[in-house]
Amino acid sequence: MAYPRNISIADAIKRYQLPKTHKVHWSPSRKADVVRAVHDRAISFHEARERYLLSRSEFEQWESEYAAQSGTRPIELESA
Repeated sequence: MAYPRNISIADAIKRYQLPKTHKVHWSPSRKADVVRAVHDRAISFHEARERYLLSRSEFEQWESEYAAQSGTRPIELESA
């Protein structure tokens, strides 16, 4: 479990305003929410990939777009 034990995945989804499934329109703000949640370790990279059906390269593209907007640096992703 990547998120702290005192926070459930449902709480992380609410806190970061994440979509419940992959069946949404992926606006830049929704993509940024997912990237921010992974960066803050609210959810794991693996959880994001499974929940939102993301490839590693797709997440990295979202992360690059988020970094360009927010001035953050990419994180080291888990292998999987």
